Amino acid sequence: MATIDTARLQELAIQHLWLHFTQMAGFDPDKHPVMARGDDIYLYDTDGNRYMDFLSGLFTVQIGYSHGEEIGQAMLEQAMELPYYTNWTYSHPRAIELAAKLAEITPASIDRAFFVSGGSEGVEGALKLARNYHTANGEPMRRKVIARKIAYHGTTYGALSITGITGIRSMFEPLMSGVRHVSPTNPYRCQHCADAGGCNLKCADEVAEVIEFEDPSTVSMVIMEPVQNAGGCFTPHPEYHQRVNEICREYGVLHVADETICGYGRVGEWYGAIRYEYEPDIITCAKGLTSGYQPMGAVLFGPRIADALISTESMYMHGITFGGHPIVAAAALKNLEIMEREDVIGNVRRNEDYLRDQLLGLKERHAIVGDVRGAGYFWAMELVRDKATRETFNEQECNVLLRDFLSPTLLKEGLLCRADDRGDPAIQISPPLITTREQIDEAIAIFDRVLPEAERRMAAMR
Repeated sequence: MATIDTARLQELAIQHLWLHFTQMAGFDPDKHPVMARGDDIYLYDTDGNRYMDFLSGLFTVQIGYSHGEEIGQAMLEQAMELPYYTNWTYSHPRAIELAAKLAEITPASIDRAFFVSGGSEGVEGALKLARNYHTANGEPMRRKVIARKIAYHGTTYGALSITGITGIRSMFEPLMSGVRHVSPTNPYRCQHCADAGGCNLKCADEVAEVIEFEDPSTVSMVIMEPVQNAGGCFTPHPEYHQRVNEICREYGVLHVADETICGYGRVGEWYGAIRYEYEPDIITCAKGLTSGYQPMGAVLFGPRIADALISTESMYMHGITFGGHPIVAAAALKNLEIMEREDVIGNVRRNEDYLRDQLLGLKERHAIVGDVRGAGYFWAMELVRDKATRETFNEQECNVLLRDFLSPTLLKEGLLCRADDRGDPAIQISPPLITTREQIDEAIAIFDRVLPEAERRMAAMR
C-alpha cells in the first residue's frame, strides 16, 4: 500500500470538508482519525491504528468490510452492461429483480418497492405516498402525522418535521404542519407505567387518544421504528406494535414502520415488523439494504395502497433520479445474497443472548450503567448518576462524560460506538451482524477498562 500523508489529508479536510452533525468551530483534525480501509468488523486509519466498529458505520455495515471485491465485481459487471437508467416510466432488470427479492422477505402486507437514495428520502416518500393514497380514497384532508418523541426519522424537510428531537428541529422551524408526537417505549422512565408494576400499553393507547383528539378524518399516518434508535434503543413490549396496528386499522390510518436501522437483520429478522409480528402498510428502509456499500433506500408497500392507486388511476406523484440505479441495485442484490449465504441473521440470533448477558454484566459491575436495553445486535446502556434513584446527569455533566471523556477515550482504546444524549445519556452498541462472541468479549473488556474512570470523573463533579 502506498504511503499516506495523514497530516496533508487532515489539512485538506479542515480546509474543504464540512462534516455532518459536527461542531466545526475549534475542530482539531489531529484528534479525529482518517479512516483508510476496512476488514471484517475493523477499520484502520491512515496511521495504521485499528478500531472495532461497534456502530456498523451508522447502523449500516451488516456484512462488515470484507466483501468489497465481490460486491464491486457485481457493480462492475452491471456498469459494463448498463451503467445508468431511470425508473421513471421505464425500468431495468436489476431494479425488477431487487423489488421481487424484497417481496420475498418482507411481511405479507408488502409486495411493492419504490426505490430512493437513502433513509430520509424514504421517509419523504412515505409521507407523500400516504397523502396520495388518502386522496385516491376520497379523503384528501388526511394529512396529519403521528410520530414519537425523541425519535429520529431524518433531516430532509418532511423527515425532520416528524423527527421528535427538538434540538435538531428548532433552528429550521416552521416545519411541516400537522405533526403530533406521542410517548416512546422506554420502560426505564415511562410516565405511563412507572407505578403500574409493568407495561400497561398506555403508550400505545396514547396513539388512539391523539387520533381522536385530532379528528380521525384528518390523520394520514403513524410512523414508528420497531426499536427506536434515538434515546438509546427504546425496545417495545411484545404487543406494542400489534396494538398500534389495530388502532391504525380502526381509524383508517396508515401504519408506517421506519426500518432504516432495524431492517436487514439488525434485530434478528429481516425486518423489525417480522420480529414484533405486525404488518405495516408501508416500510421505509435504507442502510443495511446494501450494507452501506452503495447509497440506497426504498419505500415498500402492498396491495392496500397499490390497488387504491391503480383502481382510481392515480399517479404516485413522486420520483428520484437515482432511485433504483442499476449499479446500486446490483450491489443490493449481492449484499442480500451474501447475507443469506453467510447466514448473517442466524449469527445475530445465535449471539443475541450472549451480547445481552455481557452488557448486563457491565451493568452489574459498574454503578454508572443504569439500564441495558435492545434487541438483536442493537443495544444501548443508559448512564446514570445514581442507579438506585435513576438520577441522570445535567447538561454540563453530559458534555464532560460523553464528549470530553467517553467518545475520545473509547476511540483511543480502539472501539467505535456512540456516546449520545438525545434523551438521557447512553452508549449505543450496534456491531456488524457478522460479529463473533470473541469480538464481543474484546469490546466488553474495553468498557470494563473505561467505565470506572467515567464513574470517578462524574463523582468528582458533585
